[in-house]
Amino acid sequence: MSDYRFFDRLRADAAAERRAIVAGLLASPSTIAPKHFYDSVGCALFGAICELPEYYPTRTERAIFAGHREEIVDSIGPGRQFVDLGAGDCCKAQVWLPFLAPKRYIAIDIAGDALTRALARMAPEFPQLEVTGIVADLTRALDLRGDLGDAPTLFFYPGSSIGNFTPDEARRFLTDIHLHCIVSIGSGLLIGVDTKKDPRRLTAAYDDALGVTAAFNRNVLRNVNRIVDANFDATAFAHIALYDQAHGRIEMHLESRVPQTVRIDGTSRVFAAGERIHTEYSYKYTPAEFTTLLQDAGFASVRCWQDRARDFAVYWAT
Repeated sequence: MSDYRFFDRLRADAAAERRAIVAGLLASPSTIAPKHFYDSVGCALFGAICELPEYYPTRTERAIFAGHREEIVDSIGPGRQFVDLGAGDCCKAQVWLPFLAPKRYIAIDIAGDALTRALARMAPEFPQLEVTGIVADLTRALDLRGDLGDAPTLFFYPGSSIGNFTPDEARRFLTDIHLHCIVSIGSGLLIGVDTKKDPRRLTAAYDDALGVTAAFNRNVLRNVNRIVDANFDATAFAHIALYDQAHGRIEMHLESRVPQTVRIDGTSRVFAAGERIHTEYSYKYTPAEFTTLLQDAGFASVRCWQDRARDFAVYWAT
């Protein structure tokens, strides 16, 4: 087969999502969830970020995967169901398919249009593989039991996307994955996680010299305008990225350059000059910290691979 199945599980929640966005913007301080970065322009900008010299996570994770491919494949084993969490353009998972020979591939992402394009490109290259796309929000409770068969499942979550969750949210998310894993013996999670390091390197990765990350951050306002009928002027906000060493996290904000009034779903919201909208956390973990998080979520066995500089870590948890 060269086609694929596709399910959109976000449409029923569109009104609730709109209300949540409005509530976050009208709050003080204002917030926008990072999942709203990923409209078509946001997806393209994030792809460009991953190739920037300052943004080491993508290339470092790729090097760990390549350098330890045989060990990782031996640890996982062939013939699993492959669940690609936050699949994006599916390219990271696609590299693994010839080595792991999965029975099924299930790609999950919040950006439906990007996922459709990715699967349309990928599915014909693997005609014997059952391919499914699911548009879903990973920040909500994850329940894939109706989508999975009886075979062991590999959950794949690369790119340190787990860092967008607070530690408590990450623990709940990982617990959900573990509950899926215990259904079939041999299931597990392959996950990439950024590590703590020099704050200057961390900050530069989220505030590049070309301003691509700044454009990515400001673009969320254009997406919000479309979703909730707002009139944000993205150019009236500055991109702010900083490292909070006490909490071990990068923070991204949009800072109002001038006093301004924005219409948000029929309500006026005044932003003072210097007032910020929080758009993203990206938590960093030492291997010991993240291993403990996995164990707290119920995983009993954890293997870890790192690059020589210890800039990034990849874990296989069962």
